[in-house]
Order: sequence, then structure tokens, then C-alpha cells
Amino acid sequence: MQFTEEHQALRKTVRDFVENEINPNCDEWERDGRYPIHEIFKKLGDLGLLGIQKPEEYGGMGLDYSYNLVAAEEFGIAAAGGVPLSIGVQTDMCTPALARFGSAEQKEEFLRPSITGEKVGCIGVSEVGAGSDVAGLKTNAKSDGDDYIINGHKMWITNAPSADFICLLANTSDDKPHKNKSLIIVPMDTPGISVAPHLDKLGMRSSETAQVFFDDVRVPKRNRIGAEGTGFMMQMLQFQEERLWGAANVIKALEGCVDKTIDYCRERETFGQPLINNQAIHFRMAELQTEIEALRALTYQACELHVAQKDVTQLASMAKLKAGRLGREVTDACLQYWGGNGYMWDNPVSRAYRDVRLVSVGGGADEIMLGIICKLMGTLPGKQKGDS
Repeated sequence: MQFTEEHQALRKTVRDFVENEINPNCDEWERDGRYPIHEIFKKLGDLGLLGIQKPEEYGGMGLDYSYNLVAAEEFGIAAAGGVPLSIGVQTDMCTPALARFGSAEQKEEFLRPSITGEKVGCIGVSEVGAGSDVAGLKTNAKSDGDDYIINGHKMWITNAPSADFICLLANTSDDKPHKNKSLIIVPMDTPGISVAPHLDKLGMRSSETAQVFFDDVRVPKRNRIGAEGTGFMMQMLQFQEERLWGAANVIKALEGCVDKTIDYCRERETFGQPLINNQAIHFRMAELQTEIEALRALTYQACELHVAQKDVTQLASMAKLKAGRLGREVTDACLQYWGGNGYMWDNPVSRAYRDVRLVSVGGGADEIMLGIICKLMGTLPGKQKGDS
């Protein structure tokens, strides 16, 4: 991938923001289990960083996805994964379908303030019994004249406690599971919505995550994105950008683990010499860095094809799979070389070890990614290579 001066300028803007506005506060935010999301999002919005690839007529930059990828990668230098995760929810999880398929009225009401940072969004797909199995979700939106009446619940919803709206995937008919779902924008202050207490997570602790309940929630049908029954398709498209964003965001986070570990091993002495002098360690660091570069190449290739409007389902799934598994390998290997210090809760590699574990679960588990890849390879019974 060839980066222009504009790409590099954007990269610097994101890097400066992370170093000045996020990293100095991460320890406090991790302890609190939340951060001032509206304040941070407004600052991001003022810099245009919440609408990089969104339409200019609604306040976005109107750039292609390669610029979004650069930003996602640079947000990876954040000292706590929860903050970039919640930013990615805003930019690449709850607004892509709105930007692509939403009506002018919907974009004016929800997309524009999402780009400026005046409204925080969340994505409502996962349920207790339907995480990676999107087709199996139970939340329903029954037709009632010009409205829908929504009942059900959503689980593990990042940004939910502070969100102004949720991009909700719900069943709107009794048709087949892939044809009965619609995406509906629901303001979070609508009567009948309740948000459970913030979940106590293993990692990503600075981002708020909660269960959301819907009890006879009335919302106008004009808030539905696109035609009724097309929600599953739209959500699959949103997943592609979510997975690319996640893979890109991991790259510099993992590089940071390697760099910090090398620095520590230079300073730490055992048996009269720096720890880094052990060939096993510096060979392992070289191996891990090589793997990170392979992930970067795969993610960049998928991005180039996505910009060219090609189907990147297979490559995005591969990048997501590789990011999750490599994240576990890198953080585990690095933590080992920190010894007892690596086992401490506030150690940067320990934090990364906890944070990165989500990548193999959220946005489609590793096993789902493998199933998609196998299907497109034609290795499943009755399938030919390239079948969808």
C-alpha cells in the first residue's frame, strides 16, 4: 500500500491526540472502568477523526478506507485498549450502514452528530444466546402502524451506558433468519429502554460495556435503515469494516509490547548480564516482529481490495483471525520475559494481554472466521471455492 503525505499527516494527528489526550489518563480510566467519552469524542470530532470516510455533506472528510485504516492503526498506540475500542464502535461498527444506506433524514439526525462527536453510538447485535450466531438473535420489532414495538435484550454492548443511540439488529418478520432482520436506529432515551450496570470485564476496562433491555419500546419505522428484511446483509457488511479496523488496531499495540519488552530486557540483569543477551529472547523478538509485519501486509492487502470495492470477506476474516491469535501469542511471549513484573495488574504487557484477548471473541469468534474462510475455500461439504 502506498501512503501519501495526506495519510502521514492524518497519522500524525491521531498519534498526537493519543499521546496528549488519551495516554496520560489511561491508568485513571482503567481504575474507574470508564472514561469521559463525550468529552473525548467531541475533541475527536473537532479534528474530523470520527468521520474520516464519512460523506462530506454530513461533516465527514469523504476519504477512502485507507485513511480510516491509518487512523485505526495509530490508535493502537493507546495505553489502554478500551478507548480505541469505543472509538472503533463509533466509526466502524454502528455507523457504516447508516452512512451507506440511511435516509437523508436519518443521516442528519444521527450521522452528523456522530461525526462531530455530539452523539455517542453503540451497536446492538449480540445477545446472551446469540453472539457469533447472528441469525439466532431473538430481539423482535413488531409492526404497529407507522411504528415498531421492540422487545428483547442485547448483551456486551460497548458504549451503551453513555450512548445516545443504538444501531439495533432485530427480527421484523417471521421469514427465514437471514431475511427477517432489520437495522433500526433507536435513541437510548426512548421509554422502555433500560441499561444494566456496567459489566466487570477481564480487559478493555476503560470502555463501558453493558446489557440493554427493551420493554415495549416504540420507535418510528422511519428509523429503520433501508428496506425491511435487509438488516442481516447490512450487518455482514458492517462486520467487514469492523474486522479490518480491529486487525489494523492490533498492529501497533503488538509492536508496542515487543518494543517495551526489548527495553525491559536491556535493563533487567540476570546472572551478571542483561536479559536481552540471551539469544533465545532476541530471536523470539525477531520472530514476533516478523509475524506482526505479516499481519500488517495481510491487513493492508485487504484494505486495498476494499477501497477498490472488491469482496474482502475472506481476507478480512483471515486478518481478524490472525490478529486475535497473534495478539495472544505476542502478549503471552512478552509477558514471560517480564517475569514476576509481568504478572502485575498495571504492567503494560499484562494490560495488553487482557485487552487483546477480546479480538478472538468479539466481532465473530475465531471459529466463525475459520468457518467463513473454509466456506470460501470450498472445503465444506457441498461447497465449491468462491461460493457465498
